[in-house]
Amino acid sequence: MKQYFKHLGADLPASLVVFLVALPLCLGIGLASTTVEGVDGMPNIFSGLIAGIVGGIIVGALSGSRIGVSGPAAGLITIVTAAIVTLGSFQAFLVAVVIGGIFQIIAGYAKLGILGNYFPSSVIKGMLAGIGITLIQKQIPHALGCDKDFFGDLSFWQMDGENTYTEIGKAAMGPEMGAVIITLVSLAILILFNRPFMKKIALFKILPGALFVVLIGVFLNLIFQNSFPSLTLGSTHLVELPIAHSIQEFTSFFTFPDFSYLTDFNVYIIGGTIALVGSLETLLSVEATDNLDPNKHHTPTNRELKAQGVGNIVSGMIGGLPITQVIVRSSANANAGGRSKVSAIVHGFLLLLCLIFIPRLINHIPLSALAAILIMVGYKLTRIGLFKKMYRDGWEQFIPFVATVLGVVLSNLLMGIGIGIVFAIFFILRRNFRHNYSITTEEKGEKTLIKMTLAEEVTFLNKASIVQYFYDAPENVTMIIDGTDCKSINHDVLESIQDFKDFGAPEKNIELTVIDIPSIKLN
Repeated sequence: MKQYFKHLGADLPASLVVFLVALPLCLGIGLASTTVEGVDGMPNIFSGLIAGIVGGIIVGALSGSRIGVSGPAAGLITIVTAAIVTLGSFQAFLVAVVIGGIFQIIAGYAKLGILGNYFPSSVIKGMLAGIGITLIQKQIPHALGCDKDFFGDLSFWQMDGENTYTEIGKAAMGPEMGAVIITLVSLAILILFNRPFMKKIALFKILPGALFVVLIGVFLNLIFQNSFPSLTLGSTHLVELPIAHSIQEFTSFFTFPDFSYLTDFNVYIIGGTIALVGSLETLLSVEATDNLDPNKHHTPTNRELKAQGVGNIVSGMIGGLPITQVIVRSSANANAGGRSKVSAIVHGFLLLLCLIFIPRLINHIPLSALAAILIMVGYKLTRIGLFKKMYRDGWEQFIPFVATVLGVVLSNLLMGIGIGIVFAIFFILRRNFRHNYSITTEEKGEKTLIKMTLAEEVTFLNKASIVQYFYDAPENVTMIIDGTDCKSINHDVLESIQDFKDFGAPEKNIELTVIDIPSIKLN
């Protein structure tokens, strides 16, 4: 346990930054869930906060990730809303969340976390850059004081039929000058805090720039109220935490699952969907977060699935939304200097304590100040140097990277990852097509000797290039097919070699010798 507390000097300031980033995201995702109408026990904005608190405290404590942060994910919003409509009850949906958590625990014990190792690094880096660009674009309306869409939406197409760019266009047509001023001042503060000389000042090593951004944002809005009323930001431009005036009202924020729905088969289908999509997002975030970790700590993915499963069970039992590890909060943690899981756990406690004791104070924070923090997080994720490095690494790295970036920016996280993987697989197939054998040619008197040396692994993917070479082979030559280095060779390739020996070579008057391929008939 000592290993965690020795980094408190870095983890506590990072936890504050993560809290400031997580608060509007949890509220926004919870708000998006309340758009479901015509169901029993409609979810409230508190559901997103419950998921954030559980993701921080419970999942943070159980996870093996040092800087990963868990909470409600924007990528699950469409699944959540569709599931609630299908089941007709939020209490039934909570049962599905619990079941999804159980499935994740089973997946962890079945060691399915290994799937996370199969995502190409070019795609993971593209995902980070794409999220960075998306974060910047999504925060522009909030930075300009246009806050109609919920804060945590990262999909290109919005629930109101708009998209990222039409929303930016609308916001640019009528900006709130008070919000713009706070955004510009906030960005200036954050840029200043990133300068090397600021990091030499003891006070600023302890207190993060995000805290000063929030305090300055509140202070500026108070000045607007007293001296420049036209610039004052109203409640729609500020954080809006639910406020309980009594213990009874606070407990009313919680909703509990109705286990009578265990007889509904749809509950299990939705639970499986939550487990599948949530686990994929978690494994993707784990890979990306490990890339951001300056110490390159490797997160045990099976343990992560189990931790997420426990988190979803707890969240579902008290009225929270599904939980995954989320890259935006994890990135903020890494950029703020988080060193251990303590920062994730403390951010969960900060969400809980602020909700109980100081919701009115928190509700003075301008969304434009928080937008500036997220813009800076996005900028660090999509720095120009990353694009240059990927380009220098060659087309096989650069094209899947760019395809993933465009997919994430113009659709959503999972779609972007899928597009990137398709391009990565294409280059793998292309490489296999080209590099499954080597050819050497030398002149032996009046005859040309061609030697085909097969690689260690020859799969069915290599069949096409080998058959093509047989088709293009010159006539009247001596040829050797050498399988000495082969450890395994696909049956389809064996058949193609046999056909070439029996038919193709005689037709071209090729004197063929096959070495160390036992399945080929030599006579």
